[in-house]
Amino acid sequence: MTSPHMPRVELTPAAAELVRRLRAAHGPLMFHQSGGCCDGSAPMCFPAGEFRTGDADVLLESLAVEGVAEAVPFWMSRAQYGTWRHTRLIVDVVEGRGSGFSLEAPNGVRFLIRSRLTGS
Repeated sequence: MTSPHMPRVELTPAAAELVRRLRAAHGPLMFHQSGGCCDGSAPMCFPAGEFRTGDADVLLESLAVEGVAEAVPFWMSRAQYGTWRHTRLIVDVVEGRGSGFSLEAPNGVRFLIRSRLTGS
């Protein structure tokens, strides 16, 4: 008997809709959350492969988004993961200007993280 997978990262319906629009405009996507000085704790969306990941990063989830052909990987810096490892991350979207490096920035919206403790 297998237990159902509890996603570490999920998208709100608004975030999923924005991902679909960004995918249509830019091709396959990826997220990265570094917690660094420029982006704080905001997840940043890039064309897949544009942000180089390595040993300093953790792949938290490969997000299945309805209407998007491929999974959207969600990466986090290993240092940031140390702080967030006991939470389920919920990617949402709100009005306002986010980082200039993230694909949604020119649209007057930004991705942000909401969280819930997982207990594990």
